[in-house]
Amino acid sequence: MAEDYLLNEHNKEEFPPAHTAEHLLNQTMIRLFGCERSYNAHVERKKSKMSFYLDRKPSRQEEKEIEQMMNEVIEEDLPVTFEYVTRDNLPEGISLDRLPDDASDTIRLVRIGDYDVCPCIGKHVRSTSQIGRFEMLGTNWDEKERSFRVRFKIV
Repeated sequence: MAEDYLLNEHNKEEFPPAHTAEHLLNQTMIRLFGCERSYNAHVERKKSKMSFYLDRKPSRQEEKEIEQMMNEVIEEDLPVTFEYVTRDNLPEGISLDRLPDDASDTIRLVRIGDYDVCPCIGKHVRSTSQIGRFEMLGTNWDEKERSFRVRFKIV
């Protein structure tokens, strides 16, 4: 089906379980803290890190809640599906701010059940149960930048 659409060049080879977890962590942080999606992400097979702008430093209990919520969503075995839309027919709430200026007119949306949807051309698992377990390795808070970094791995 993707052959029918002219999409952007993609020069990255993602590890699908960690990349799909990236989508879930973005939505988990949005739901728990009302923030935007990560402004900086480095997602790899062995370990990953994502940074979010937050109003305040999360408590230890909230950090545990992030991990618990992630694993609950993973265990729900939500389907990961793709939908192709044109820029003129984007569903409400979908932002193209992070796409390159020369992005194609056809946009691939990645849906993870009813939990998350966003534009993405990367590789993903077919359902969240294929991700494995999300383990938070640690966090850092930068008071000056109001930035919260989550370090994690998928096992």
